[in-house]
Amino acid sequence: MDIITICKDKLPNYEEKIKMFYEEHLHLDDEIRYILDGSGYFDVRDKEDKWIRIFMEKGDMITLPAGIYHRFTLDEKNYVKAMRLFVGEPVWTAYNRPADHFDARDQYVKFLAQTA
Repeated sequence: MDIITICKDKLPNYEEKIKMFYEEHLHLDDEIRYILDGSGYFDVRDKEDKWIRIFMEKGDMITLPAGIYHRFTLDEKNYVKAMRLFVGEPVWTAYNRPADHFDARDQYVKFLAQTA
């Protein structure tokens, strides 16, 4: 685990990082976040590929499965402090959409089809 504080005063290359977090992407591992302070939004795609916005604030936790397209942005407070939890070694690689050729994406799409 580690802790990330996303605000202008605490995050190096703030503007670049904010743009990167908001770019639609997926990861090959689950993404687990626990909000320690502040707030923001995770956007995910539903089965019809439409956006669902999830508001996150202090005390909230989210697990995004490997292969799900998503993005993150701050709200008007421009501040969030989050614990990033990992299974094994942290993997930071984000694959911007389109990234449908990865096994993680294929497995996620198959999971969605089973829940229909």
